[in-house]
Amino acid sequence: MSDSSILPPARLRPEAELARDALSTPLLSRAARLARWAGADTRVDAGGGLVDEQLPAAAAELGLTGDDAAADASEAWRVAVDAGLVEVTDEEEGTVAAGDALAALTGGAPQDVLEVWLAALETVLADASVPDLGGLVDALADGEGPGELDLEALDWDPDAEADFLDGVLGNLYLLTVGDETGTGAPVPLPALAASVIVPDDMAEPTNDVLEQVSDAMMRLDDQFRMLEPAGLVAYTPVDEALMADAGEEPAAPVDETDVSRYGMVRLTPLGLYGLRARLLEAGFEAPAVGDLVDKGADALLDGTAVFPPAAAHAETVRWLDRREPLAAARELLAAARGVDEGAPLRRLRCQQALSLVGASAQPALREVLDDPELGGLARVWLAEHGAADVPAPSQSLIFWLTIDTVAAQLAAEGNSEELRSLVEGLARQHSGFFDTAWRVEHPATADVLEAMGRLHPDKRIAKEARKAAFKARSQHGG
Repeated sequence: MSDSSILPPARLRPEAELARDALSTPLLSRAARLARWAGADTRVDAGGGLVDEQLPAAAAELGLTGDDAAADASEAWRVAVDAGLVEVTDEEEGTVAAGDALAALTGGAPQDVLEVWLAALETVLADASVPDLGGLVDALADGEGPGELDLEALDWDPDAEADFLDGVLGNLYLLTVGDETGTGAPVPLPALAASVIVPDDMAEPTNDVLEQVSDAMMRLDDQFRMLEPAGLVAYTPVDEALMADAGEEPAAPVDETDVSRYGMVRLTPLGLYGLRARLLEAGFEAPAVGDLVDKGADALLDGTAVFPPAAAHAETVRWLDRREPLAAARELLAAARGVDEGAPLRRLRCQQALSLVGASAQPALREVLDDPELGGLARVWLAEHGAADVPAPSQSLIFWLTIDTVAAQLAAEGNSEELRSLVEGLARQHSGFFDTAWRVEHPATADVLEAMGRLHPDKRIAKEARKAAFKARSQHGG
């Protein structure tokens, strides 16, 4: 994923709702609780971590029990320090005080809460890129001197591991924002691992690649278990029976066709917000629905040109909600004019936007009935709204609108099945279509006729389309 690419727009929940979600995550709620628990007697070591003697009390404050209680309490404390909920006031004495971020959780705006959560998230993401601590201890023991870490023995590249996790999360983000429901369906862990391991041009994965995918799944299983308490993902872990040693009988019968046994992960609404914030920080162009509500109609039509249909609809609805219908219609029509390459798609988006405007916009449509670029779509709108006294279009206007519509569909969808059906219908309904179409004074005429030649399944008609395209280019000196 290039940082120069424009990603599909994210449909984010309101910040107040996201802030409530952030406050309820185990990650932030535990860190905040320890920050409030800390007092004058609290002591930290040189790294800012709680001294060992205070970990049992911290664990008890969080209601943690068991073998991992002290480690979990230590992690929650480190999150509190990293997120600014606690500040070390005297490094030599090891004393602490409440940080400014703690007040933001109770008295700040939703954006303040989310900034604290994002800081806490970075700590967990960094932890998730670190291998098993048992391996670290062994690697440390194999070092050449006291306290030296033998990364080669550990076979761990910190940058590569962080890049791997970022790549996985980036693909999960793309799958979520590309989902027309706007929520994102759970993704099987094998598919997510394969998305960053299997080369795009590999038709059939080799055994070596499949083994890499399997190893990646196990790493991701550990990582998503760590990230779920942060509120980033909802995760169904890999079935323990799949990781049993060969020859061991599973504890219960298993369904071999159940893909969820291999792990399922989904970005939460809070996770979608968090990953978008990280992408923006990294220099990606990651739009969100609502970004265009305060901009002009030109920005709306150009911006939504690359949006998936559902996101374009949602953005347009928000834009129209801020404006009076008649004024909005006039602004949209003015922005839809043009002979540049993007103009047909702008007019299609304009037509889709006008379909959401009520009958009060009728005067704006009547004003452009004689406009050569807008008269066709104006007649369509007026007819759909049952308007009277709508003048019939001329043949030249009908053909111009047809070329414009196909050009817009090509720009929006490429060679889709819907466009193929439209092309077949045009050639069937209009005898001698190509004899007239090549004469249409539209910048996209030749390109549209060439596309019709590619798309039409009838070889004879496809040949007619290509001949017409040649004539159109010759007419315009192309």
